[in-house]
Formats: sequence, C-alpha cells, structure tokens
Amino acid sequence: MINPFLIGKKIYLRAPEPGDEVIIASSQNHPDPRENLFYALPSSTGSHLDKIRQQEADPNTILLTICTKNPDKPIGNTALFRIDWVGRMAIFYIAIAESENWSQGFGLDTTHLFVEYAFETLNLNRLQLHVYTANERAVRVYQNVGFEIEGTLRQAMYHQGKYCDFYVMGILSGDWKKLNKTK
Repeated sequence: MINPFLIGKKIYLRAPEPGDEVIIASSQNHPDPRENLFYALPSSTGSHLDKIRQQEADPNTILLTICTKNPDKPIGNTALFRIDWVGRMAIFYIAIAESENWSQGFGLDTTHLFVEYAFETLNLNRLQLHVYTANERAVRVYQNVGFEIEGTLRQAMYHQGKYCDFYVMGILSGDWKKLNKTK
C-alpha cells in the first residue's frame, strides 16, 4: 500500500498522487461510468490534475483515491465536498472507473470507510448525496451503509435523450452509529 490514509477490507483510501488524474479522467470519459455519473463533456488528464490541485487547496473538500489492496492499484476516487464545518454536514461522492471493478464490494467498502471517518473523526452530523434513481446498484450500496432516500429530484438532469430523476439520500451520525452497533 502506498501512503494509506484509511484502510478497509478490500480497499484503502489515500491522498491523490501523481498519475491519479488518469483514473479520474477515465471515470468521467469512459462510457460505462459516464452513463451513471452523467458527465456530458470530454475532459483531459491535464484538466483533472488542475482540479485535484484546486480541491486539495480547498478547506471544504477532502479528495481521496480508492485503491485495491491486491493488486495495489488505483480504481477511482471519493470525496466529501462543500463541507460545512459549522453546520457539520457534507456532500459525499464516489466514482469507480472501470466496470470490471463494479460489484466487487469496493464501493461498499469505500462508502462505509469514508462515512465512518466523516462521523467518527471529523465529527460531521450529516452526509448527503444525489444518485440517479435507475442506478440500483449504487442505491443498494448507500442503503446498506445507512443512507435513506429523503426525496426525489424530478427530471433533474437530461441524459441520453430523456429527463432523469435523482434521489436525494442522507445519513445522520446518530442513525449510522445505531446501525453499526447492531452489526
């Protein structure tokens, strides 16, 4: 493991390193992840390197690279955005680039690990996210960790010739702690 920050069962999370812009560009350019993440425009590795630098300098963002343990390789990224240090909340994001890394438990491990960090270390009270309602795999992962569907953003985005709905999902620190005491 290279410079691990958080260590899970199947993955570890670390700060971005040189070359990670390639995996981020892949998650936003490749048709498979782009289908669920709704990125419409192409992006270069150079633009992502600039974006990583901006996010690392932003005190209200924590960006981490998702790496598998065996073999040790980066497969995606995850972040807390728009951290409100007074209101104790943030927006959660995850992207795993190549489809061969989907349905392997990496997303569940990442989400659980980062939620635990957000509540136990950062003392945040609430995390939320938006997810395409038809992305059932992601919705199941979030629900497994304890996120609840709090509402639907009707026709929130235009994609592949139609308007698509998104769920607003949230999790509270107290609910997460209760759920994890019973596991």
